[in-house]
Amino acid sequence: MKRKICVVTATRAEYGLLKRVILKLASSPFFDVQVAVTGTHLSPEFGLTYQEIEKDGITIHKKIEMLLSSDTSAAVSKSMGLALISFAEYFTESKPDAVLLLGDRYETLAVACAAMNEGIPIVHLHGGETTEGAVDEAFRHAVTKMSYLHMASTEEHRRRIIQMGEEPERVFCVGAMGVENALHTELMEKKELERELQIELDAPYGVVTFHPVTLEKDSARHQIEEVLGALEGFPNWKFLMTKANADKGGRIINQMTESYALSHGNVKVYDSLGMVRYLSAVRYSQMVIGNSSSGLIEVPSFHVPTVNIGDRQKGRIRADSVIDCIPEKKAIINAMKIADEAQFRQKVDATINPYGDGRTSDRIIAIMEEKLCRSEVNLKKKFYNIE
Repeated sequence: MKRKICVVTATRAEYGLLKRVILKLASSPFFDVQVAVTGTHLSPEFGLTYQEIEKDGITIHKKIEMLLSSDTSAAVSKSMGLALISFAEYFTESKPDAVLLLGDRYETLAVACAAMNEGIPIVHLHGGETTEGAVDEAFRHAVTKMSYLHMASTEEHRRRIIQMGEEPERVFCVGAMGVENALHTELMEKKELERELQIELDAPYGVVTFHPVTLEKDSARHQIEEVLGALEGFPNWKFLMTKANADKGGRIINQMTESYALSHGNVKVYDSLGMVRYLSAVRYSQMVIGNSSSGLIEVPSFHVPTVNIGDRQKGRIRADSVIDCIPEKKAIINAMKIADEAQFRQKVDATINPYGDGRTSDRIIAIMEEKLCRSEVNLKKKFYNIE
């Protein structure tokens, strides 16, 4: 009998990373996959991106509203509460044999709590990582302790999960789905990309994504001012900017970037580019600028420099193609100039991405088949002590 697997996605970026896994689960003779969408997928403000999942031919089993139209800390907590209540009801009705979750967002923690209370095994991707500037750090580790199977992106992250007391036979190094997407997605030619984005990429350009640093108090406004100020130093470049996510402070960043673009013809802002357009834009870009995890995980596979700003990604493993700088205008400009130097670009050309070889989804499916279908599932986990 097939095992019923529920895959939960809350954001467009999250779905982009999960898409290949969903499709391979659906083609496996061992699994019946059900996709539940929530979060920004169902928000008009973020583009109703659940429609992209449907366009890919993937059936959505359940749409679960939980996102409040505010990004204050209280609103985030209330959204988590709505997610917990709604997914508790959904899991009681649908009774999946396992839940597949990715990453570290607040929605993920709420879903994990509901699954744990219902006695449903959790398969968790991207545990063991550190992002010291964001509340995601604590959310991620909390989900790890609730999870049954762990799919780590690097061997160091695998060891860290074991250090947290998880038994080694349930912890696996599989690489990052972002690298698999970067290496195996059919990307757009430059002219097609220009038509899609409605912009001529006839000058050097950067791809910019900046999210709030959620463990810093009220820093979003000042930091995005510094980022935009740094872009002023490159008037002959063009910049493709994607909006911040639905974290506390994200709307401030989005309002300021939209206002900036109105008075700067070399800047264009997008709600979200989606995986194919985003990776295609990165492929032809001069560099990626901001504080998104993609700058550390996917971008090095294209041998494109990343200017990583501030502490949001502090603690993550990074390739030699990444330049870290503080969120101040002069520091950002200096980092961008270094990233554009011929000597540094030679270093970037030789970069090896530490997040794997691009065969992640096959490993995930094989492990799930073995551990969920051919082996006994015992949720009474023992704490593994490192001797």
